Amino acid sequence: AEQCDAPDAAVEAPALAQAEARVTRDVESAAASGVRFTPTFFINGRRYDGAWDESSFADAMLGSLGYRVRAAALEFASWAPAAGMLLLLATALALLISNSGLSGGFEAFWNTGFGIAFGDLGFEMSLRHWVNDALLTIFFLVVGLEIKREFTVGHLANRRSAALPIAAAIGGMLLPALVYVALVPPGPWTRGWGVPMATDTAFAVALIAMMGRRVPLELRIFLTAAAIVDDIGAILVVAIFYSNDLQPGWLASAAFFTALLVLLNRSGVYRPSPYIMIGIALWACVHAGGLHATLAGVILAAIIPTRPPPNYDTLATQADSILANEARHGGEQLRHGPSEPALRALDAIHDRLLSPADRMLRTMAPRSSLVVLPLFALANAGVAFSGDVFSGNGGLMLAIVAGLAVGKPLGFVLFCLLAVRSGLAAKADAMSWRQLAGAGALAGIGFTMSLFIAGQAYPVPDEFAAAKIAVFAGSLLSAVIGVALLWNAAASASGSGRRSGSPRSIGRPAASASRSPASMSRKAESGCAPSASRSFAKNARAAAAAATSKISASVNPCRFSSSASSRVTADASTATLRAKRTTAASAACSTGRAGSANMARASSAGTYFVSARPCASAQ
Repeated sequence: AEQCDAPDAAVEAPALAQAEARVTRDVESAAASGVRFTPTFFINGRRYDGAWDESSFADAMLGSLGYRVRAAALEFASWAPAAGMLLLLATALALLISNSGLSGGFEAFWNTGFGIAFGDLGFEMSLRHWVNDALLTIFFLVVGLEIKREFTVGHLANRRSAALPIAAAIGGMLLPALVYVALVPPGPWTRGWGVPMATDTAFAVALIAMMGRRVPLELRIFLTAAAIVDDIGAILVVAIFYSNDLQPGWLASAAFFTALLVLLNRSGVYRPSPYIMIGIALWACVHAGGLHATLAGVILAAIIPTRPPPNYDTLATQADSILANEARHGGEQLRHGPSEPALRALDAIHDRLLSPADRMLRTMAPRSSLVVLPLFALANAGVAFSGDVFSGNGGLMLAIVAGLAVGKPLGFVLFCLLAVRSGLAAKADAMSWRQLAGAGALAGIGFTMSLFIAGQAYPVPDEFAAAKIAVFAGSLLSAVIGVALLWNAAASASGSGRRSGSPRSIGRPAASASRSPASMSRKAESGCAPSASRSFAKNARAAAAAATSKISASVNPCRFSSSASSRVTADASTATLRAKRTTAASAACSTGRAGSANMARASSAGTYFVSARPCASAQ
């Protein structure tokens, strides 16, 4: 095969300088977002987070069906607007079916009874109630875990940093309720004052993510923290004002199971299964006791234990010694696999990396956003647009729309202004007051919690249907106003210009806090013919933030007779990254077809691109 010519040094010099400048900006951006660099591979244009062994790399580079499906699912789940898009699609589907000839069967399906029975004992609810009372408990569990994290290690753990979003959330709950009460006619409708108080975080985050750099990082942190406080208010409102007739006996049983959960916590039980089993019993008692069953998720979230951060150096030493010992018995491993003591020790290391609360949040959060909330929308968002719904309910609909679209942004800005002027809080220079108003408008997207509270506040079907239409209209109007305010709003400083002493991260997904490595990097590869080996760009120095040990990784993507590999080493003492490329004159597969492997180092520190495609037939 023909070797590609190396690029001329005069041509590479400007490119190298530009790459180093991009690396510097990327490191600064990551530091501002609380991101730590690790060596990262992009294979065929997609980030690779799998194992660094030959077989795993081969699956990724050759694109097996299992790898492609899993990678596509993980990529979609990590996309910030994914939850909002699924929620929107489920809502549109529910509205479409409800206004078609399938509406009768659709409604009958959600009213179908489902339960369990054992002899004369049984428990049955409609499918809609299973979604609203059981599945939505997972959503409340995730909300409770997020609240717990924010008040322990997140943005709300610092009093001064938490003051502004807390003030905004209080104003965003109080003013919409006052607007609603002022506009709604006296009577039973006044019970619905909690409907315009809620904020749908999924939709708000999706819109912010889609606006990209137009929204500074500080505003994203502010709105996310305010939404957490808003969730606390919504939970309290549901627990206090929208509960049914209380049953003291069942509530006493719920208190017993709560005490049992506390005992497990104090006893140092860190396995999740006992908490889940007792949590199910707690849910049944809360449901029978007259409180809304979803509150069991909040109670469970508050009790699931946390643990101090582990000593990563010690765990790394332990894992290295275990794997090194197993590697010395390679022949035995091929026949029997790793030893049982080694597997138990590695399982213990894995369990220690995250506390039970963090592990449950990591496991349940995507299921809540991508499964539970779309199902909730599908079961509850359907409404038939008929004259009966609008007749006599105009005052109710006006009050809800005004509370969401007017009360929310007004409460946000007014209470933030009072907090800043009184000295209780400080506004980041990167956020303008117009952007705060835009964030307040996005907070007016009530949707999930608004529909949930409306279902408790309006027992009459026509009133509930009118409330749903009003929530849709108010949320849509709030989204339009919020995007219009934020689209061309110029912040007084860039997203990286934060105030001194302000925290760098609030514990939300990093995808919404910084650009992805793919968007920050450029491929450094030359365009060779498919039958030729690839030539790589020369070595470039790049900062490797938080490098704690030497890391070496090599790629040998398939069983080539002569392979190409790239070795990465990150040295903590120099905090530099060096790439070393070894090339071969040809690569021939055993099947008679040649293959070419191309690993091109990107300009970001520790980021590598790998691509593979078939060559011409071997000569």
